[in-house]
Amino acid sequence: MNALRVLVAEDEVLMREGLIRLIAEAGLEVVATADTFDEAVAQTFDMRPDVALLDVRMPPTHTDEGLRAAERIMEAAPEVGILVLSHYVEARYALRLLERRTKGVGYLLKQRVSELRVLLEAIRRVAEGRAVVDPEVVALLTARRDAAEQLADLSERELQLLELMAQGRSNRGIENELVLSPKTIESHIRSIFAKLALPPVQDDHRRVLAVLSYLRTRER
Repeated sequence: MNALRVLVAEDEVLMREGLIRLIAEAGLEVVATADTFDEAVAQTFDMRPDVALLDVRMPPTHTDEGLRAAERIMEAAPEVGILVLSHYVEARYALRLLERRTKGVGYLLKQRVSELRVLLEAIRRVAEGRAVVDPEVVALLTARRDAAEQLADLSERELQLLELMAQGRSNRGIENELVLSPKTIESHIRSIFAKLALPPVQDDHRRVLAVLSYLRTRER
């Protein structure tokens, strides 16, 4: 099996070099690097990596270049997975990404770079067409006490499952975390889909729609 091909777009030299080294040592291939919005987009279009790893803030304005680059790539190269890195817990950025595309996209805090397993797992999940939301973003949102009508019908256990789904956990990961059987997990997930009135389409897609509902109702 060929190694995953990754583009690293990061303007901080030490962070960029650290990412390149970690990714390469893990057996993935860094096919290109960039440190500006224009370079990130051009290199992605030229090299067509499996995953584009994008700093959320890059030159020239250091605001949301990474998100804008992600949006441009999603439009012109939809086969490329997108993983945005940020220093900050900004839920609106995660929502902006997921509302644009529900597969092969992720938002991760830069502090995860020191947790190699977490970073690599996120890259692989995005390459596989799944969505990843940093656990700290989820934790921040779930700590807010404002009631969410859309989630009011969910049980405490169903909310636990939805939180884990928002973190990018697979059914197996949820089983291990909550010590529940596969059939029980599947039953809870079906109940979540039904209570959120999600249409009977591909389950992977519905998982992301459920997570979007979860995040939107807590983005106040």
